[in-house]
Amino acid sequence: MSGERTRLDLEQALSERILVLDGAMGTMIQALSLDEAMFRGEEFAGHPAALDGCNDLLCLTLPEAIEKIHDEFLEAG
Repeated sequence: MSGERTRLDLEQALSERILVLDGAMGTMIQALSLDEAMFRGEEFAGHPAALDGCNDLLCLTLPEAIEKIHDEFLEAG
């Protein structure tokens, strides 16, 4: 199934009911071998605490990586 077809099917299902989606986000993020600077990005370069491993932060500092992981999940079906 194509990624676009999967995306359309997902959008249709979302319009009809609540969906629970589960994936291995942590595993996929770990596979990227990101360092502290990549977690920080420019936005949090001066933050006083260590941010390595704060995966939620990557939506702000490295959104293209998170989007790529989600696209891979959609493509996999």
